[in-house]
Amino acid sequence: MYKPSRLLSSFHIAGFQYHDGALVLSKLKVGKKLDLVSEFDNPHDPDAVAIYRKGVHLGYVPRGKIDWIAPMMRFGHEDAFECRIVQIDPEAEPWDQVRVGIYVVDARAKSQRKGE
Repeated sequence: MYKPSRLLSSFHIAGFQYHDGALVLSKLKVGKKLDLVSEFDNPHDPDAVAIYRKGVHLGYVPRGKIDWIAPMMRFGHEDAFECRIVQIDPEAEPWDQVRVGIYVVDARAKSQRKGE
């Protein structure tokens, strides 16, 4: 069976309680796509990958969770990945309120859409 993407990793957003996630928590929905943004100029971690939703900084991919994503993005493969919300629990501690999944996108999906 053809699937347009495959789950690689799932985790809670690191630093969610320190960024603007709480301001938009009620607007977040399971399944929504989030933006991954490399922060190669981050003075604390040059491999940092930030997570955004419609321009709002929610937090980061946890350090050590998927160390391979920063180099892949640095070499121009950011379109190979997508980040989606997989779970929201407003009653949880702030650092456990939003769980996301990182998926690898099957390139065949893009080529099939272009052919339609």
